[in-house]
Amino acid sequence: MPIKQIKLHKLKMRLNDPFTTSFGTFQDKEFFVTEAVDDEGNRGFGESVAFTSPWYSEETVQTNLHVMEDFLIKTLQENKIEHPDEVSELFTPIKRNNMAKSALEGAVWDLYAKQKNISLAQALGGKKTEIDVGISIGIQPTVDDLLQTIDHYVQKGYKRIKIKIKPGWDIDVLREVRNHFPDTPIMADANSAYTLKDIDHLKQLDDLNLTMIEQPLEHDDIVDHAKLQAVMKTPICLDESIHSLSDTRKAIQLGSCKIINIKIGRVGGLTEAKRIHEYCKDNGIPVWCGGMLEAGIGRAHNIALTTLPQFILPGDTAGSSRYWERDIIKPEVVVQDGVINVPDKPGIGYDIDDEALEKFAVDVKTFNFN
Repeated sequence: MPIKQIKLHKLKMRLNDPFTTSFGTFQDKEFFVTEAVDDEGNRGFGESVAFTSPWYSEETVQTNLHVMEDFLIKTLQENKIEHPDEVSELFTPIKRNNMAKSALEGAVWDLYAKQKNISLAQALGGKKTEIDVGISIGIQPTVDDLLQTIDHYVQKGYKRIKIKIKPGWDIDVLREVRNHFPDTPIMADANSAYTLKDIDHLKQLDDLNLTMIEQPLEHDDIVDHAKLQAVMKTPICLDESIHSLSDTRKAIQLGSCKIINIKIGRVGGLTEAKRIHEYCKDNGIPVWCGGMLEAGIGRAHNIALTTLPQFILPGDTAGSSRYWERDIIKPEVVVQDGVINVPDKPGIGYDIDDEALEKFAVDVKTFNFN
């Protein structure tokens, strides 16, 4: 699959509302849209998901640029590729930097699907024509604000509500939520805000009938999570701890979790995401697709991945209007009664809004191939 050129579009977009988690609040999102172009004029697109600060992982927007520009793009220039699965293998000598790898690999996957005239979902082996989605709600100013926000999205039909928690904003808040929404599937996301010293505190979650608690302990831990899961009925879902199939295998064998959140950027791309999905499928572990406040291109990749069969639980792929006044794809992602219809057009299934891409761009770098 010949590649003629790669472009890195650096974008800055403002979220409709500030988003708050246990590690911070932000409203402006800087990221890269990656574009791979072939001799026929086909354009494949990916999206980086690192933040400007290393609070979710060690990667940032700036380190993504450094690794893509100085290492990964050169690797692509020096090697011929027959299939996108080869990209992750080519990138193996570069340690970690999974979000940088994923951004470029995603563009190659989209380009490949367009060259084959099939949807990205088909290229990945997905069969679903629609996917169920949930919503992720950041920490709110007051409990009343949170209840009103939840009610808004429940009325819209979202299939699951994820609530960010942290010490001081957890058990009592969730108990109030459960009292108001006794039958709504609810999960709590701690973003590594607790330690094993909080075991007795966290065990109170078992009375609230939560779908799961996501990543309660250290971002790189699987051992302590196994100790916690052994004494909790509430399923633990691992997020930040899972960067590879190897991490997945170890976590499942240790009993560190009962659910896995697969984020394409965190695990290094669609190829590794597929491998993790297959391992979880073989071992009876439900998976779901987490979100990183993506714009439309990253959102489209999440939709395609979620068409694989072991994505049993609703993901975080909300509609475009949840986050952006204007997205960079046409049409924008739309959620109807908690469901997204999977596009069947070639590639990611959405057209790029080139006018919006140019509007939000703060820099563009071009790399030509021989």
